[in-house]
Amino acid sequence: MSIIHEIKLIFLTKGKNFFDEDSVTQLSHALQCALHAENANETPEMITACLLHDIGHLISNDTTAPIKSGDDAKHEQIAVEYLQPCFNSAVTSPIRWHVDAKRYLCATDLKYFSKLSRASIKSLEVQGGPFTKGEKDVFEGHSFYQEAIKLRRWDDASKAPSKITPSLDYFLDYARQVQI
Repeated sequence: MSIIHEIKLIFLTKGKNFFDEDSVTQLSHALQCALHAENANETPEMITACLLHDIGHLISNDTTAPIKSGDDAKHEQIAVEYLQPCFNSAVTSPIRWHVDAKRYLCATDLKYFSKLSRASIKSLEVQGGPFTKGEKDVFEGHSFYQEAIKLRRWDDASKAPSKITPSLDYFLDYARQVQI
């Protein structure tokens, strides 16, 4: 079975689970994030990263419950481990760093924190809180850190319960283009 077919099955079987305080499904969240990237004329790699950034929540048994109990399930690492054999770093690096991008933005953008949902604030606490100066400097040294920041902002903006988006198959065509 191809990775694209696997991803489709994962979204179709587990993507109906609710994300972020029961306001939007995981699938809808992923499609909205990919649409933000497409609307910004991003590369197929970046659109794919946006589509798949939270797939770690879906391939793990339950990575949202640990956040609620005060543990970090590292969904971004789960996603990268799953995707890395089939996609290059232009896809996997923004995914790898999108959680740290939230910590970075909380340390560098005074208005950012005030826009976070309650669930994002809770996960921020569990994930280490805003970056220190040293952590910020290390983050800025990573390849694709700027792409991770874009992904993070689109991630935060992708929680509209009734947003109309193109289909999963539509966005999987981008993933097919960049699959290695």
